[in-house]
Amino acid sequence: MTSSPARPLIAIPARFAATTSALRHAAEVNARALIESVWRAGGEPVSLHPADTDVTARLARFDGVLLPGGGDLAPHRYGATDTHDSVYDVDDLQDTFDLQVARRALESGLPLLAVCRGMQVVNVALGGTLEQDMGGPQREHRHLVHPVAIRRGTLLEQATGAEKAEASCYHHQRVDRLGEGLEVTARAADGTPEGLELPGARGWFTAVQWHPEDTAHEDAAQHGLFAGLVRAAR
Repeated sequence: MTSSPARPLIAIPARFAATTSALRHAAEVNARALIESVWRAGGEPVSLHPADTDVTARLARFDGVLLPGGGDLAPHRYGATDTHDSVYDVDDLQDTFDLQVARRALESGLPLLAVCRGMQVVNVALGGTLEQDMGGPQREHRHLVHPVAIRRGTLLEQATGAEKAEASCYHHQRVDRLGEGLEVTARAADGTPEGLELPGARGWFTAVQWHPEDTAHEDAAQHGLFAGLVRAAR
């Protein structure tokens, strides 16, 4: 009897949660929809404990990395001297760990998919900055599905198989100055960068500002992002 090939291991940095009623304590979590999206694409999702340790050694056993969404990065991480009132869920250890994971994955060529906060982490890791709050009475990029235009010839287009996609967004911040070498691969109608890539990167890498896990179970373009990561990780 021939056994099926092992699923590639996809490291997903956990997110700190202040309360989880079922466990009675604070916890480290990842969104179930995100985990299921990786599994559906053929990967083995593994939550990675954020700790101030040798990230290079810890990532060595994995085949790919998914940097997920979460709270905001501390503004001082990208050189800001003030903090907007809307900045929330900042955690110093989380920031340190995520930034190290982003840098090590890019340096080593480990396949990397970055989602929402994850895209912002990559931008900051490469020296870029963020707009701390997009403003606007409607906060058009929170709790909203809106179209994004995808640049042709990008890994994002290859993964989604589309030049336009419906993006499930939940963000009040956006990329301001691009990190070194990064290029915008998708934009919303108002010009907000919704995708980033690093031409010449050692490994497969794409980033989106939206949450593909929200609709990946029914949208082939969104599923394609997870499938692309898993293919690159095999």
